[in-house]
Amino acid sequence: MKKLTLTFSALAAISMSAWVDTAHAQIIISEVAPFGSGTVGYAADWFELTNTGPTGVNISGWKMDDNSNAFRAAVSLLGVNTIAAGQSVVFLEAAPAAAAATNAAFTTFWFGASAPAGLLIGNYSGSGVGLSTAADAVNIFDASGTLVTRVNFGANSGPFTFDNSAGINSVVGNPATDINTFSAVGTHGAFMAANSIGSVGSPGVLSVPEAEGNAMALAGLSALGVVAFRRRV
Repeated sequence: MKKLTLTFSALAAISMSAWVDTAHAQIIISEVAPFGSGTVGYAADWFELTNTGPTGVNISGWKMDDNSNAFRAAVSLLGVNTIAAGQSVVFLEAAPAAAAATNAAFTTFWFGASAPAGLLIGNYSGSGVGLSTAADAVNIFDASGTLVTRVNFGANSGPFTFDNSAGINSVVGNPATDINTFSAVGTHGAFMAANSIGSVGSPGVLSVPEAEGNAMALAGLSALGVVAFRRRV
């Protein structure tokens, strides 16, 4: 007869390892505004990444591409290295020299003088990655070129952003997986922009209940480590 005892520390290590292995799956493209470049005030397309998991994710070296769907055509995500659990980060299309001014104009447009604490804005820029209001896509790749998540979307000339809080991952060539839900005031944190009549979205402030739920599940799993498991062989 062999006795197997699993200690608290061992179980916690195993459970944490599982979360690390699935870290990429925590990141979703939660919002897209392909009409941003035509918006008076900040003139930049943007999308939002949200971490739905219980642990932070390092996004250093990550890149984005539009509907060419190719890592070789992707451009770097700049200005943000980590997305904390439950956090949403906005990425604006702006060249490095213009990023600070664009980010400030975006913040004023959406929040006026009352930007939420902890608001994070990153940037991207390069040839061929402008988002079309007719139809386009956003692909997110990690530093090794592995596709993390992607969305396709159809026409959207504003003023409502696409709300993808459901975390849909679109499949190339399958229109049924396109995102097509528009933001609505009061839903998933969406609000009307402070300095706009009609513009609605939830940049940087999307509520992600999944992160809290996952954290509780992990805590519960770890708590089981105080109990010794015995198995007869």
